[in-house]
Amino acid sequence: MAPKKKSKVLVTGGLGFIGSKVVEKLQKANYEVEVVDALTTYGLLDKDELEYLYNERLKLFREDTKIHKIDVAEIALMDTVFAEFKPDYVMHLASFPNEKLTKENPVEAAHTMCQGLATVLANCVRHEVKRIMYTSSSMVLGSFKDGVTESHRTDPQGSYAIWKHAGEQIVKQFYKESDLDYVIVRPSAVYGPLDNGNRVIAKFIINAMRNSTLSVNGVKEKLDFTYVDDLADGMIKSVIKGKTGTYNLTRGKSVSIKDAAVTVTNTVGKGSVGIKDKDQDQPSRGALNIDKAKTDLKFNPKIDIEKGIKLYYEWIKDSVYWSSKTV
Repeated sequence: MAPKKKSKVLVTGGLGFIGSKVVEKLQKANYEVEVVDALTTYGLLDKDELEYLYNERLKLFREDTKIHKIDVAEIALMDTVFAEFKPDYVMHLASFPNEKLTKENPVEAAHTMCQGLATVLANCVRHEVKRIMYTSSSMVLGSFKDGVTESHRTDPQGSYAIWKHAGEQIVKQFYKESDLDYVIVRPSAVYGPLDNGNRVIAKFIINAMRNSTLSVNGVKEKLDFTYVDDLADGMIKSVIKGKTGTYNLTRGKSVSIKDAAVTVTNTVGKGSVGIKDKDQDQPSRGALNIDKAKTDLKFNPKIDIEKGIKLYYEWIKDSVYWSSKTV
């Protein structure tokens, strides 16, 4: 008997940090995958670094991977992609990645995060996609303490969180009106190899390698740091096996940002930790409860912060791009 044919999965934002890891894992599991990605700099990120990262991420893919270098909000072009590929599932990761970039370029962020999402959803309905996975964020919750479940009240603070929260509501509305099945996933503080150097763990490692000070904003501030491989595994399980609704997909354990910085200096063997006042524009966060994902998806994050930082440091240390910039 011939083996059962694997489903087709369209990944938007598939050349991004998380998206590229999702594509790699899907292909290793023999899913048929196509990618949509605009290859944007978000108007701010270093072009040389992004070009390096895009080329490195491409090395994760099969050589015959079809990549559509288009804006997800381009209605006609996206319709053509859906019509020709006929995906069974869509994993929607195309977005602006954080508050800073969203705040600095609000019009383009809204274009991608809302108009782009609506375009993808409309095509999912038109082309009878089985389910869409929408990538939200723990930021939609605002400030929260350890152990919050998916039913915890939302209180988005800042443009990024507001657009992510709006995206959740748009996805749910499409489900009500068109019966388009969905899962919403909420990651937190994702880190790991092939990310840009603009996020907290990356900044810590780079500054430590330069024997500089790692600045921590708030001695009591915590994050639910999540290694990218764990998140990608959970995302794939959510869209293929999950139930309609929302899943927290994190490590499920909070770590103080100060302790993360100390772990970095211990791992690198250089650098010092400096404590500043809390950034009042940022919510205070803890760990998300991931029991639902553990039960429904058999989600089992394996990489703790110590191992994750070590793996990330080894990648940065061996990186062609970063090797000349951390001395």
